Amino acid sequence: MLTSVDTASKAPIDFTAVKARQQGAWSSGDYAVVGTTLQIVGEQLCEALDIRAGQTVLDVAAGNGNVSLAAARRWCDVTSTDYVVALLERARERAAADRLDLTIREADAEALPFSDDSFDVVVSTFGVMFTPNHDLAASELVRVCKPGGKIGLANWTPDGFIGQLFKTIGKHVPPPAGVKSPALWGTRERIQEMFEPDASSIVTAQRHFTFRYRSQDHWLDVFRTYYGPVLKAFAALDATAQSALERDIRALITQFNRSGDRALVVPSEYLEIVINKR
Repeated sequence: MLTSVDTASKAPIDFTAVKARQQGAWSSGDYAVVGTTLQIVGEQLCEALDIRAGQTVLDVAAGNGNVSLAAARRWCDVTSTDYVVALLERARERAAADRLDLTIREADAEALPFSDDSFDVVVSTFGVMFTPNHDLAASELVRVCKPGGKIGLANWTPDGFIGQLFKTIGKHVPPPAGVKSPALWGTRERIQEMFEPDASSIVTAQRHFTFRYRSQDHWLDVFRTYYGPVLKAFAALDATAQSALERDIRALITQFNRSGDRALVVPSEYLEIVINKR
């Protein structure tokens, strides 16, 4: 006989509710303030993919368009998608400022509105990893990529700074029950589980993006104000619990900070992934 605990643990996950909650988090604040600092990751991913001029490129969960812009600079035909319209508008503004051509389209990473085998290259940096249904999102990336095409990803690792930041937040604001950690996308094992059946090769490399801010206080102010998951975590807590979360985050920053002075210089490990589709 199942106990109440057993029954709860086997209850189906309401992915629709989880997604709505996540969309609300990413729509709060203004991720573009943080996202624009990550531009170098998009440039490096395009080089790892050996992107060629004239290729069709789909950026999934593009945020404010880092990889989209990098691919457009390489004369590709780029479609930039996200389910947060405000972030796509930031991508549009950036493209206009640099006189780059982008096609902007609102889209859910788990239900991409494109035909099978539509794109030469499908990319995502620190985006698709946050979908609640990992396997469905992975299958969508594969579906819209042409045979012989490439899928390129940059995903935070579990042991890196951002992976540990989410783990720290989870101790204070528990994540939805049963939903796999986004940081699993930053492990080769999970990537192989999701993509190997459709891949002729999977190449991964551990990289680091370095957060550079004026100080620990500056980083915390920016992330509490603009980075949705951190903003929402603090908003969900009372004053005492907020202080406890801030204390733990500051301890984490101190652990990773290598500046040696008042500034914040924090390397955060991510996994760079290039998948060649069969």
